[in-house]
Amino acid sequence: MLMPRIFGERVFDDFWDFPMKRIASDSMMRTDVKEADGKYELTMDLPGFKKEDVKASLKDGYLTISAATDRSNDEKDEKGRYIRRERMSGSCSRSFYVGEAVREEDIKAKFEDGTLTLLVPKEESQPKVEENKYIAIEG
Repeated sequence: MLMPRIFGERVFDDFWDFPMKRIASDSMMRTDVKEADGKYELTMDLPGFKKEDVKASLKDGYLTISAATDRSNDEKDEKGRYIRRERMSGSCSRSFYVGEAVREEDIKAKFEDGTLTLLVPKEESQPKVEENKYIAIEG
């Protein structure tokens, strides 16, 4: 017998997992990829991160975006007692295969209001030329 879907996909997660961890991990690095005019446009949500927290690298055809932060927000009253004290610490990373022919200088990136936008050129597929291979004939 199938369980009714009234509870959604994650029926027991609240019992086994800390709820804030799940919310944070579900909303980190959501990415939309669009194809347009010979390039791909990646739009990635990075809530809570600043531009200096985000790094992008290209190695062996893989574009890797990583973000890490360790920040605190302390607010005290006039007597030095805490009114609010929050801390944010974490990191995340995603990789995408963009092809061996793509170079770092070909990729354009912009970070604005917690959203990273990357324009990545499409790798042009080169037709492979087959070499004539001969089978050795004995005899």
